[in-house]
Amino acid sequence: MSNAERHLNSLMRQLAAQQTVELVHPFSDLKTFGSLVYVAECFGFRYAGVRIVGRHKVLHVDLVRDPEPWAQQRAAANVAAFPQVGLGGPVPGMYLNSLTPVPEAQADVDLITSLIRYDGLVVAGDRRKLLTIGWGSGALFLLLALLTGTYVVLLPLAVVMPAFVLGALRINTVRRANLARRLTAAGCTPVRDEKGVERFVRPVPYTA
Repeated sequence: MSNAERHLNSLMRQLAAQQTVELVHPFSDLKTFGSLVYVAECFGFRYAGVRIVGRHKVLHVDLVRDPEPWAQQRAAANVAAFPQVGLGGPVPGMYLNSLTPVPEAQADVDLITSLIRYDGLVVAGDRRKLLTIGWGSGALFLLLALLTGTYVVLLPLAVVMPAFVLGALRINTVRRANLARRLTAAGCTPVRDEKGVERFVRPVPYTA
């Protein structure tokens, strides 16, 4: 069984048994996540967001069952048309036994991937948390320099750490702005979730 089939098999087992699904594949790129979300949406689920978990910053992609009648009708049609997904059979929107989109699905998968990438950058670029880490580490190195007298090593670190964090925030902001323009051009709408975090929502019903 190929990696794609294993991913699909795991996905379909979760879709059949759960109302919410969590995709966690530490070594998968975002395009793989985009394809898996596309397939899940063909079977009555919708993309709900991302989380970054643990010290190794593993990306978790969350899906929820879509209660809209049109989504469930599409799911029933795809269940009938694609009964062997993950078991060697054809997959909606993908080449056989792969997670590579066919041309007709490429734009939708790219859009989903951009949404995941944007949400991941938002989570990773928590400004308050990163500034606390940057300025806190700078203050710590400065204090250690004063206490130990090791100025040659610790003073540069006291400067470099905040500068590094500020640079990372700047890069994150630029990447998010570029993605925001791309998502807006694709018809997505910026919204604020219940925590006040900006996200983008696709036109509904979207084509997946």
